[in-house]
Amino acid sequence: MTGPATEELRRLAVQAAESGADVCLRRLGELVAATTKGAAGDVVTAVDHAAEEAVRSVLRDARPEDSLLGEEIAEHVGTGPLQWVIDPLDGTTNYTRRIPYFATSVAVRRVTDGAWLAGAVCAPALGATWSAAKDKGAQVDSTAQAAPLPLQLIDTTARLVGTGLSYDPARRRRQLRDLDALVAGYTDMRRFGAAAVDLCLVAQGSLDAFVEGDLAVHDWAAGALIAEEAGADVTRPRIDGDPVSARRR
Repeated sequence: MTGPATEELRRLAVQAAESGADVCLRRLGELVAATTKGAAGDVVTAVDHAAEEAVRSVLRDARPEDSLLGEEIAEHVGTGPLQWVIDPLDGTTNYTRRIPYFATSVAVRRVTDGAWLAGAVCAPALGATWSAAKDKGAQVDSTAQAAPLPLQLIDTTARLVGTGLSYDPARRRRQLRDLDALVAGYTDMRRFGAAAVDLCLVAQGSLDAFVEGDLAVHDWAAGALIAEEAGADVTRPRIDGDPVSARRR
């Protein structure tokens, strides 16, 4: 590619994601107001906004001409070759309930062809940051280890699939009807409530697959690349509402 190397972009994505995640972790447990956006249960807090501001600050300082597409703040269309896609707090409901499955997700793609170049997902309460650069593989840095993905796990006969449910009642009913077909071929299912984390769990081999529809691009952008670079087969949506899937080979 012309422009910055993908490894340079990965490091910047990690720095930005960890900056946003630090805001989330420092304010965990505060009594912040939560408001609903769209469907019931789809909440947003002041922490979401503060975390996105922190991410954007890192990116603006390093690459002021690039575009920024975040979940909570209006899109900035720049003149640079890249667009950064930000989910400042994936798993806001978990966050408000002190469930540790939440993360800040940052990914970058080339504007001309939409190719995903790098991404990072930082789950501060889990002590883990997953990241990847296009054609360079994926890795995890945690309080316990720094290692390439997938991880070597204890051999088991279990096969686990992850999924999530829509906030929209009609879509949720459809997802529940399809659940039997989804889990066919697997021994159990997990539902953690943060798609970015789910995709990273596929990347490290903890989940054998993840499938979920009704996700926005900021939900899956970084996690999908990380899973792909760790060797999973990834399908991204062609149109809004199509499912994202990642399956270990």
